[in-house]
Amino acid sequence: MAISTFKIANKLITGKGATTELSNEAARLKMTNPLIVTDTIIQQTGLLDRIQENLKGISTGVFLGVKPEPEFYVVEECRQMFRDGGHDGLIAIGGGSAIDTAKAVSAYAKYEGALTDLVGTDQVTEKGFPLIAIPTTAGTGSEVTNISILSDKEEQVKKGIVSDYLLPDTAIVSPEMTLTMPPGVTAASGIDALVHAIEAYISVNASPITDALAIGAMKMIAVNLPKAYANPDNVQAREQMATASLMAGMAFGNAGVGAVHALAYPLGGRFNLPHGVSNALLLPYVMEWNKIACLERFRDVAAALGEKVDDVTDNEAADKAISAMSRLCKAVRIPDGLHELGIKESDLEGMAEDASKIDRLLKNNPRRLNKADILAIYEAAYIGGERNAVEK
Repeated sequence: MAISTFKIANKLITGKGATTELSNEAARLKMTNPLIVTDTIIQQTGLLDRIQENLKGISTGVFLGVKPEPEFYVVEECRQMFRDGGHDGLIAIGGGSAIDTAKAVSAYAKYEGALTDLVGTDQVTEKGFPLIAIPTTAGTGSEVTNISILSDKEEQVKKGIVSDYLLPDTAIVSPEMTLTMPPGVTAASGIDALVHAIEAYISVNASPITDALAIGAMKMIAVNLPKAYANPDNVQAREQMATASLMAGMAFGNAGVGAVHALAYPLGGRFNLPHGVSNALLLPYVMEWNKIACLERFRDVAAALGEKVDDVTDNEAADKAISAMSRLCKAVRIPDGLHELGIKESDLEGMAEDASKIDRLLKNNPRRLNKADILAIYEAAYIGGERNAVEK
């Protein structure tokens, strides 16, 4: 067993009604005037009011400017409000976009240079302002990871600020916060969590700890995502998905993700596609590419997804894993093929060039890829349908 480290948020509070602990956590972190970081949709659902009630009279400001796949200017605007309001902490409410924005502001509010200076690994040199993360989706795992992903529209690519100083001080994961998710978001975020679990499990940096979390998350998602998608009010399924997302986040936050995420970044950067949808579209094709490098691991994935693999070869079991993944995507109506999303075939070459440069993620992948390999995967994903179309 190689030496490994394990990092998560400083404190986890989970379960139905967990948000009632918010005022205690704010007090513990000495927040007297925190800034709530969220969006107008969360405000419209009433979740913002519920959170403010749980703060029991603590004065707050509210930043409603979070956008899907947030750009650098969103962080700039949020930081300006944070400073102008004399705030002393952040409470992020929402999906990965809100939490990633708050993470970046936590570090950036103490920094006098440019936000772009913080892009990359370990460019943040000190702990920022205290941060409480409250996810309203079951997918990103951002509440327990040390990265903030931002969209650079000028370069049409996503960039990451990676630092252990970005780990939230407290993550509060409560299933009732996810009940307002519409089916499309439930599907995309749920598959996103599954991608996190699968990529963590086959990562070259996987450990027995991340393996246990990843396999556990896969099992829970396979059973509960269809239920949460079909019946948004199924609190038990929502709780299982929230827990699975948390577990997948802890797994990939330490083992890392690989080629699926690397190939998904240009889709978000160039076309502003939701991260979960991008991952879901690409996963079966990247799995097909990767399987030769980790057949035994794919057998475990197939079993976790509910497939019977006792009397089949490793290669057959790997095929079962890919088929199970594809069926689950179809069941929750993930688009089948990049062509359905307005992407042109002429775009693929540039996307492959962009993805080939994301070494931070590609180095975690169990099988090496060059630009030509990446282009072949994009071409297969563009057509859709047959999942075994990647040239090996």
